[in-house]
Amino acid sequence: MRVSKRIFDIVFSFVGLVVLTPFLILIALLIKISDGGPAFFKQERIGYKGKPFYIWKFRTMVVNAERLGKQITVGRDSRITPLGYYLRKFKLDELPQLFNVLKGEMSFVGPRPEVPKYVLLYNEQQRKVIQLIPGITDIASIKYYHESDTLAQAANPEDIYREEIMPEKIRLNLDYAEKANLWTDFLVILKTILPFIRKLSKKDRGAISYGSGQN
Repeated sequence: MRVSKRIFDIVFSFVGLVVLTPFLILIALLIKISDGGPAFFKQERIGYKGKPFYIWKFRTMVVNAERLGKQITVGRDSRITPLGYYLRKFKLDELPQLFNVLKGEMSFVGPRPEVPKYVLLYNEQQRKVIQLIPGITDIASIKYYHESDTLAQAANPEDIYREEIMPEKIRLNLDYAEKANLWTDFLVILKTILPFIRKLSKKDRGAISYGSGQN
């Protein structure tokens, strides 16, 4: 399973990067033009067997955002840039993680890698999750698709994340790992992509309806 999974990751991350390169360059240029700051954002995460690595994303927040607030993002966080809002909405900010996958630091499917401050809070059972290769998406990401909006409604978002959401995410990923295979990974990828396809199709239908109403 691990060898075939790695082959899958190498092939599709490489193909993805080749096909998407013009699109990635365009996004990077738009971010740079929008406020003059760097196009990419890197953050230390804890990876396979507890090894730290840097995860890459397109920058969606103001420069030095981590110094201006918490490490979790809540609702319409004031640190999110106008362009960053749309990149997050369609998860385009995650595309640079294809480089992490190609390097072997991540997989397409696996537990989302956590920041060190939260990993330090794991108990013995929860630490089993760092024996798994982290991924771009996982079963927990699907369940908590609206996590940011949920946290926005909490009196103390960080407490809710640390005490309720984080432990449940770990449980889901450990349960998934026991029965995971390439087919289940493919289904997770499909379930991750579908919401964005629906968003785009709704947008298109709305544009058609709007256009016909004006004629």
